[in-house]
Amino acid sequence: MDKYGLIGHPLGHSMSPLIHEKLFALSGISDYSYELIDIAPEDLPSRIDELRELRGFNITIPHKTAIIPFTDELSESALRYNSVNCISSSGGRLTGYNTDCDGFLRSAETLPLSGKVLLVGCGGVGRMIAIEAALHGADLTIAVIPQDIKNAQLVMAEILAKCKTANVRISLVSDLTEGFDLLINATPVGMYPKTDNCAVSDELIEKCLSFFDVIYNPTETMLMKKARALGKTAVGGASMLVYQAVKAHEYWYGGEFHAEDISKIILDVEEHVNAMNK
Repeated sequence: MDKYGLIGHPLGHSMSPLIHEKLFALSGISDYSYELIDIAPEDLPSRIDELRELRGFNITIPHKTAIIPFTDELSESALRYNSVNCISSSGGRLTGYNTDCDGFLRSAETLPLSGKVLLVGCGGVGRMIAIEAALHGADLTIAVIPQDIKNAQLVMAEILAKCKTANVRISLVSDLTEGFDLLINATPVGMYPKTDNCAVSDELIEKCLSFFDVIYNPTETMLMKKARALGKTAVGGASMLVYQAVKAHEYWYGGEFHAEDISKIILDVEEHVNAMNK
């Protein structure tokens, strides 16, 4: 039996077992286990030999950077972000990947990522999205609240170090007045249980053409509701969550999936989240 899992601390409710169970089923794999493995930060070094026995595992906070010294090889994406959320093990040799970026890019395939893009927030996932958007040719504006200006400046410097010709600027959210081809919310504003909150004003929503929200609970944030009410395209975070898991299966055993099957899993995840909130 091949063993897989998710490591992190603390590990509360996770969508990972549900998503990976469905992906293994699509691949016709039944002889496997997928476990939630809670590892405190100070215990990670002593648990590496145990992790090498797994066929693969996912990584969440606080181990995404801490796991790196224990890997034997890093993919280009893991090196780019100095962050690993997926490990493939072959003969105990650990290869680290960052599939968060793959999850975002696949979710945003139908969105104008190379157009005029507004990114609200630049924390962990926001930093990744900012870099990916810039590398894909976006005319990028990073919008933050005043206390996050320094973080935004660091992200902007990182982008320009990777791509000197990138078009990137910083703005305060309160100063935004123009419209954009794509608005991406990478903040927790609107996340359950504070679902009535919205990261930007109604006026700005009216001026933007399409939307992506990294939040997956609720499955339709207030930002998405307002955008869809105006007949605009809005993609939620459940798709990113599922697609980063899809990429893990591609690395683990060469998994191949049909788009319609993945769309069904995304709907299943959204139904599960909605049921949890009732």
